[in-house]
Amino acid sequence: MPFLEQRLLLQQRLSPQQVLFSTLLQLPVMALEQKIKAELELNPLLEEEIDTDLEQTETKEEDEEKDELADDEVKEDDDKDDEVDWDELVNDETSYEYVPRDESREEVVWPDPAPVTLSEYLISQLYFFKLTKEEQEIGEYIIWNIDEDGYLSYSVESIAEHMKVPVEKVLEILKLIQTFDPLGIAARDLKECILIQLRENEEKNKLPIRIIEEHFDDFKNKRYEKIARLLNISLEDVKIAVKTISRVNPKPGEGYIKPNENYVVPDLIVEKVGKEYIISHNDWNIPRLRINNSYRKILTENQNVSESTKQYIKQKIESARWVINSIQQRKITILKVMKDIVVRQRRFFEKGKGHIEPMILKDIADTIGMDISTVSRVTNGKYVQTDYGVFELKYFFSEKMKTSDGEQVSTLSIKDKIKEIIENEDPSNLLTDDKIVKILSEQGIPIARRTVAKYREQMMIPVARLRRKI
Repeated sequence: MPFLEQRLLLQQRLSPQQVLFSTLLQLPVMALEQKIKAELELNPLLEEEIDTDLEQTETKEEDEEKDELADDEVKEDDDKDDEVDWDELVNDETSYEYVPRDESREEVVWPDPAPVTLSEYLISQLYFFKLTKEEQEIGEYIIWNIDEDGYLSYSVESIAEHMKVPVEKVLEILKLIQTFDPLGIAARDLKECILIQLRENEEKNKLPIRIIEEHFDDFKNKRYEKIARLLNISLEDVKIAVKTISRVNPKPGEGYIKPNENYVVPDLIVEKVGKEYIISHNDWNIPRLRINNSYRKILTENQNVSESTKQYIKQKIESARWVINSIQQRKITILKVMKDIVVRQRRFFEKGKGHIEPMILKDIADTIGMDISTVSRVTNGKYVQTDYGVFELKYFFSEKMKTSDGEQVSTLSIKDKIKEIIENEDPSNLLTDDKIVKILSEQGIPIARRTVAKYREQMMIPVARLRRKI
């Protein structure tokens, strides 16, 4: 049966302003620009400020005169309980104006190139051949299923089943496409990709072709002595053949424009001026925002505006103010985080990558008085341009490890040491993970072998056996 119940609950709720701020905070500068453009389209009261200083002054004087005349008329409606002080609401634009870091700089409009994707390039070659309509459709279907590395991502059988044609017909068109530029395109695996390129000069590459055809697994695992023994040839012959094989391109699709290709644009720029580091936002292409003056005129001059229209305008004004405030707050928050990073990582900005200090998100959060989740949003997907390159803000955060002297070092520094040790190893005496552990221990860094293996894999460095050369 129905009954009434009273319960006391503690819940955390975010206001619309907080949700908007959190959303904008985690956007990188390019995504922020797109978000602002979307807001400009959705909210008629939000507009981009493009007036000159003179036009702004004239507009302000005209608005002030009109506001004085409108004040007397607006007072007649004071008897309404829910009346909004529209003049105060819409005229409060100066405080909420978002100004980029350098107003003197002209907006840069980057010219858009005419990109040619890998698929478009291959289809253009397909049209050079006199094919039937069915063969052309099969060829296009194959090409649209080639991945960004240049490999066919579906089996010939699947394509034949989908196109309702014989497998032999698909194979015939596939062999044709595999003759296209770039050489090695549309291969079904690495072995086929290498063979396609080697067979371009089959007479000269007889031994390399035989090694790939008959001993690909041994070649892949660098068992060169075994290959020499099985083929009854010298190790020097294997060395020459491997050198030839190493010249082929294992990813023939690389280097072509991809439809979903993204580019890293730094959100911040750190420049050294004298002995100080100056931090600036790379946001001068972000539009300047303000509340649309036309709607102010509707409210102050037109007395025949319905209540529903007034409420709509009020809602859109509030939304516009939230957007402008959130953008400004985002800018301030990111700047605070970056300033503290520069203070804590000063050795990096002075000397480079090998001098990262241990630092975690909590260190920054405690210093600037913000939540760890806020710092995480700021650092995730944001990039900074420095004298040593462009880095994601996450790069500056790492765990710490104590040396035998009690000194704290960053795990990033340890990774750099491991990389340096491997780069300088003797090719005839490759270093295993155990040997690297011993070298690091001699340098005062006690570390487990599994930790060295984990760091090596994170840096995509293969094990000693796969690093060996003839």
